[in-house]
Amino acid sequence: MTSAQQPLTGKRVAILAADGVEDVEYTQSRAAAEQAGAEIHLVSLKPGEIQSMNHDVNPANRYPVDRTVDKADASDYDGLVLPGGTVNPDRLRMNSDAMAFVTAFFQQEKPVAAICHGPWSLVESGMVKGRTVTSYPSLRTDIRNAGGNWVDQPVQVDNGLVTSRKPGDLPAFCEKLVEEFAEGRHAGQLASV
Repeated sequence: MTSAQQPLTGKRVAILAADGVEDVEYTQSRAAAEQAGAEIHLVSLKPGEIQSMNHDVNPANRYPVDRTVDKADASDYDGLVLPGGTVNPDRLRMNSDAMAFVTAFFQQEKPVAAICHGPWSLVESGMVKGRTVTSYPSLRTDIRNAGGNWVDQPVQVDNGLVTSRKPGDLPAFCEKLVEEFAEGRHAGQLASV
């Protein structure tokens, strides 16, 4: 592949996920970034492996954790992916290290991509205020209550923040994820901090 086909060559991307992550949202976003040339690290709450799920109820696969969030530093990464599933982001938002990790990407003006229930971490960390985002429809009220503008679209981009609603939106999500991560820092990310 040429550098135009691998626009993320030389970039390192963190995927923050815990047990209960929706398998297809993890695997497809990871594959898109890897195919674009990025080095990927799975960052989680505990060492070992995480258990992914299909549709929140059926165990899918286990994936090795590269780094625990308490040892991870946003300055080591060029972008952050927050896949969904309902259990995964619910666990993440209860962990102060995970929320500090998410916030640091915005403080450092780095692109972030969240799909489905992944934006719960954005709500918990206060990073949706004044932003236009989409998510799984059940998060609509949470996002509005946190000061965000919720829209019902397959993908929404707001100054380096990429959001999507559900697994069916993965093609659009992955395309915009690669595009925004390739662009690099976005000063607009500071609007949330």
